[in-house]
Amino acid sequence: MTHTRAIATSTLWQILSQCVMAALSIVTVKFVAVGLSQELAGNYNSAYGFLQLFGILADFGLYAVAVREVSRASDRPRVLGTLMTLRCIILLLSLGTALLFVWILPLWQGTPFPLSVTIASLVPFFTLLAGILRTTFQVHYRMHYIFIAEVTQRLITTGLIALFVFFGIRGSNDIRILFAMLGIGGLGALVLFLLSIFFSKKLMAIRPTCDWALMAVLLRRAAPFGFAYLCIAFSRQFDVTMIALLRDDFQIQNAYYGFVVRMSDMGFILPTYLLNSMLPTLSEQDKNGKNTGELLGKTLFAVTLIGSIAFLFSALWSKPITALLTTDAYLSTVNTPGSDTALQLLSVPLFLNGIILYSFYVLLNRHSWKVLTTTLLCGSLLSLILNFSLIPIYGFIGAAWTSIVVHIVLAAALLPLSLQEMSPVITRDHITRGLLFAGGLGTSLWLLQPLMITELSTIVGLLAMTALMVGMGCGLKIHRELL
Repeated sequence: MTHTRAIATSTLWQILSQCVMAALSIVTVKFVAVGLSQELAGNYNSAYGFLQLFGILADFGLYAVAVREVSRASDRPRVLGTLMTLRCIILLLSLGTALLFVWILPLWQGTPFPLSVTIASLVPFFTLLAGILRTTFQVHYRMHYIFIAEVTQRLITTGLIALFVFFGIRGSNDIRILFAMLGIGGLGALVLFLLSIFFSKKLMAIRPTCDWALMAVLLRRAAPFGFAYLCIAFSRQFDVTMIALLRDDFQIQNAYYGFVVRMSDMGFILPTYLLNSMLPTLSEQDKNGKNTGELLGKTLFAVTLIGSIAFLFSALWSKPITALLTTDAYLSTVNTPGSDTALQLLSVPLFLNGIILYSFYVLLNRHSWKVLTTTLLCGSLLSLILNFSLIPIYGFIGAAWTSIVVHIVLAAALLPLSLQEMSPVITRDHITRGLLFAGGLGTSLWLLQPLMITELSTIVGLLAMTALMVGMGCGLKIHRELL
């Protein structure tokens, strides 16, 4: 299998996994929105939103560095085992800090929020432990194992949460239901971790290793990019926590905004999976002095295409998608913005996210950490200033506008740096076919939008748009540009 086909196959398994998980997430989000009151739904979203930043801190850039280092290593089990030990240490420190902070802050004392965060912390704990094992599947291009593990995890989570609605739970104010739903998420993450151990043993010896010298080297290599990841997380994901800190009505605010953040996660994550699949080959070719322009050009084309699809659906079908994934109570009114307003605004960051991540991975590969971390630090400071200024006045709408501004600034700053570091080969066919695809999809979404008035019509519309995208992709021979 050629490098590009291996990358494509690996990426397609991850995309397929995410599509199935997204479909199950739609059902899960719907059940949470139906089963819990808006206050408890906001608490549910706030708990996961609060933990996102600490989860990124716990990752500390280890995954991207792990893919690069394991792919290059002669003794892969030793490197992976050291990374596992390092991940455990950082994970305990990060999540321990999160729990300490949430329990001692007076703002949240006497509310269900601290216990919600404690229960929800099981998800990043087991997910991040499984994540370091994901390196094994990544470097061997055996991502079908990830598909099995992730889909099994989500089936368990969705199925158990669905039982609450099946047995008649509607708009519940019972915090025991909230805690049970959060606990189910932790159970699913545990299953993911156990399956990851089982499958990874088929490809590589799995044994945690305390090689302190190697650990110091890996930590030193990961630290700049861990800081960079933290800055990205701060710029993109800290707004939910800032809403909880700055608004007395944070539960309602995050009920509206938190569901949108969870909806948009797929659009943010897909480029990451593509870039993770590309990184081992890019690292190997660049190390051996081979020309990487064609590989980078195809990768930039792919992440831009993914961003365009996410942008168009979020911008043009925000209301029907929100109604499908939540309930009518979360839609905007004449006087009050709703989740659909937030989704429409976040369409711009969804497009720019892929460009930022592409630039990040190029600079990661070349160890250009100083310029990368400096730029991202400036972006996180800008995010902090704007969120602090806008959230008290405009709530989650201020957070969405902050995200737009920060993503524009970061994309404009990082893309030229990455192009200067490593030049992709962008052909005229890339540009022409990409514009035709986006134009055809955008026109179709705009024409059909008035017909999306019920959940059934939205489901039929999404299926029709999926078929249209497949048809346009084949007709324009986009797959030939990617393989």
